[in-house]
Amino acid sequence: VQLQASGGGLVQPGGSLRLSCAASGGTFSGYAVGWFRQTPGKEREFVAAIRWSGGNTLHADSVKGRFSISKDSAKNTVSLQMNSLRPEDTAVYYCAVGRGIVSSWYSEDMWYYWGQGTQVTVSS
Repeated sequence: VQLQASGGGLVQPGGSLRLSCAASGGTFSGYAVGWFRQTPGKEREFVAAIRWSGGNTLHADSVKGRFSISKDSAKNTVSLQMNSLRPEDTAVYYCAVGRGIVSSWYSEDMWYYWGQGTQVTVSS
């Protein structure tokens, strides 16, 4: 499965962006799809994930209430709606697919395939 992340850009604090993760060479069926983010010099951080079958979701505490992950079965995409963006949300955002129980989603080791990343910059 190859993943393509898109939708990043420059936004002012308090603004919104919507990231999208599309799959090629396969589908998301049977997988969980997640979003991580990374800033220079730091480890990749879990943001949110969704189980394609069943729709279970998990959001990191740092984004809960501001970000929302969802899926579009018709388009075979997973989106991350990001509202009330803050400068500390600035990072490269990656989507990934993997399997495993919800409690394992925080760990990078759980995720098999990664997209190329899309830059999100929150700045005035």
